[in-house]
Amino acid sequence: MSYHPTAFSPTTLGAAYDLLTERGRNAKIIAGGTDLMVLMNAHQLDAAEFIDIWRLNELRGVTDEGETIRIGALTTYTQLIKSSLIQQGAPALVEASRTIGAVQIQNRGTIGGNIVNASPAGDSLPVLAAFDAAVEIGSVRGVRQIAFNQFYTGYRQTVMEPDEILLAVRLPKLKDNERSFFFKVGTRRAQAISKVVMAMKAQVADDTIKSIGISVGSVAPTVVRAPQTESRLTNAKLNTTIIEQARQTISREIAPITDLRSTEHYRRAVTGNVLAKFLRQLL
Repeated sequence: MSYHPTAFSPTTLGAAYDLLTERGRNAKIIAGGTDLMVLMNAHQLDAAEFIDIWRLNELRGVTDEGETIRIGALTTYTQLIKSSLIQQGAPALVEASRTIGAVQIQNRGTIGGNIVNASPAGDSLPVLAAFDAAVEIGSVRGVRQIAFNQFYTGYRQTVMEPDEILLAVRLPKLKDNERSFFFKVGTRRAQAISKVVMAMKAQVADDTIKSIGISVGSVAPTVVRAPQTESRLTNAKLNTTIIEQARQTISREIAPITDLRSTEHYRRAVTGNVLAKFLRQLL
């Protein structure tokens, strides 16, 4: 049976808001389509209508806002990789963008799509979580800002209402004494869904961790922070003993499952080892 959904293609944000108000409960927003087109071709989408937002240029671009960077929802991974603002202020996001698909996917896929797709394996999501980013969401009712770490309510579920659209994400720039880290573990080096994906941001002075954010993907229904491990490391002197303690803590703290891509035991071990690798780099 053929599948021929109706598509709308607004050219202004206001027109998109109106369409979402009228049809949001039955329509799917599509941008780059790198995830939705796969589902559509596999007949795994039941949406009868699509709202194609690709022409909304007002949702594109990377903007310097002083201590923060604002990234429009339709900004592609290629644009993130090439942005000097991202390279300097959030280099872990550049590294994450480089791991997403092939060049064709990076040219078409958008950071907003990665966010609202809400996959726990989304490669950019741990970076946004570790950086304590915020998302900007709009509708005819106005614009609201939500902490990224409060955006997901469950597996592939978000706080967004049917009439809302993701406008942008904001994240703080790295400070002079902060460092960031991103690492993805997959079956192969490219075009792989992650078995474990991790991002971290740490502030270090005199070999002491003043603050740290640790986020992990593919180990829970949503991307997660590691508050117990962060607490153990905060104000700790960096040495081999604390690194081993942190490795053990995060391995216990996460709650991964065994699935087709990996086992629970493997994910626990790899998560601890990746954290230890980052902490050794700080030394």
